[in-house]
Amino acid sequence: MAPQQSREAHTVPKVSRSAVIAVAIFLAAHFALLIGLVTPDKFVFDEVHYVPAARQMLGFTASQPMLNPMHPPLAKELIAASIAAFGDNAFGWRYPATLFGALAIVAIYLCGLALFSAQGPAIAAPLIAAFNQMLYVQARIAMLDIFALGFGLLAIAAFMHGFRRERPQALFALAGSLFGLAAACKWSGLFPLAVCMVIVAVIRLMQGWHTLFADAKPGDWYRPDLWPTFKARHAALCFAMLPAVTYLAAFVPLYGLSLPDLIEAQRRIFADNTTTAIAGHTYMSSWPSWPLLARPVWFLFDKTTDDDVAAIVFLGNPLVLWPALLALGVVLRDFIVARRWDAFLIAAFYFGPWLAWALLPRTLGFIYYYLPAATAASLALVYVLRKDGLPRWVLWAYVSVAAIGFVVMLPISAAFVGTSMQMFNRLMLFQSWI
Repeated sequence: MAPQQSREAHTVPKVSRSAVIAVAIFLAAHFALLIGLVTPDKFVFDEVHYVPAARQMLGFTASQPMLNPMHPPLAKELIAASIAAFGDNAFGWRYPATLFGALAIVAIYLCGLALFSAQGPAIAAPLIAAFNQMLYVQARIAMLDIFALGFGLLAIAAFMHGFRRERPQALFALAGSLFGLAAACKWSGLFPLAVCMVIVAVIRLMQGWHTLFADAKPGDWYRPDLWPTFKARHAALCFAMLPAVTYLAAFVPLYGLSLPDLIEAQRRIFADNTTTAIAGHTYMSSWPSWPLLARPVWFLFDKTTDDDVAAIVFLGNPLVLWPALLALGVVLRDFIVARRWDAFLIAAFYFGPWLAWALLPRTLGFIYYYLPAATAASLALVYVLRKDGLPRWVLWAYVSVAAIGFVVMLPISAAFVGTSMQMFNRLMLFQSWI
């Protein structure tokens, strides 16, 4: 058998195995997210903004004034489609979020395959991401963030798989199209797209300067021969034209092809998302505090009896997110000192979507804006726990620890579980959590 045929023969079973695992992860995650989804059967937190906007799209209410014009329409259109299919009820509002939560978990698995080239670490990454309470809570509520996260992580996975290829055009084009869909859900979906654009620009600039590392290694994040057939026109197509097309396509059901209406819609979104907000929201927090879990958001707190409550607190699993800060320090060191490409990409897609919030002229922020970076942090944990010299069981022992933290926090993450006031107060470890 020729070498090329031999490589293809080994690649096909590998791809098929990965596809089966990806489907299994999706089904398991989707099923888990559906449990208790309709509790409570009333609006939770910002559902009060997005569900009425979806109803308006279906013609259930007057078309003017337009509800929630400060965000792009795609996520609300998906919620509207679900209401049309399953009814105007809690299941209909929230079902699409469970789909995109499961897709986000699959996307982390695909990122793990690109970074680690092994099934074990690739499977551990979505488990850790799932056991971080943030994704679980956001995937069970009719808000916009989980839709942007699902599309965005799938785009990041495509970019990571194309990063080391000689011909990345197809995967970069897929990434750009998905980034456009992420931005069509919420403009924060533009942050990882900007990260990709900066990466491509920096690499092309260094190649234009004929930069060479004195002790070049195969695992360097930069190589002078990287993407030999990827031209400037390909970059413009993948990271500008295709995202713009898929982004604007989401507006067509509302505005048709009216250019003035499309421009006015973007103006309103820009004005609402770049204006300095008045501080004072009960659950507001600033971007430097998010990795420390300093201020959670109470999505729901209902007393069901004198001593029992149904609670949904957007907080995050401390057993995941606090150790992730140490892991990210190792990732940064390996990127800077060892120039490792996998450490480079993990750092880029953690720090980029998080630090982007520091550039916006807004005083009003919430910890759920940290969701994309917090989800990417699972890759940093796997990166560190699979290092040479560590026994393989260490990674899986940590996955078990993360699972324990998830179970302990489940009573304040899912309203259908419920908890006592005494247990709720025990789980609120710090005064700032109350």
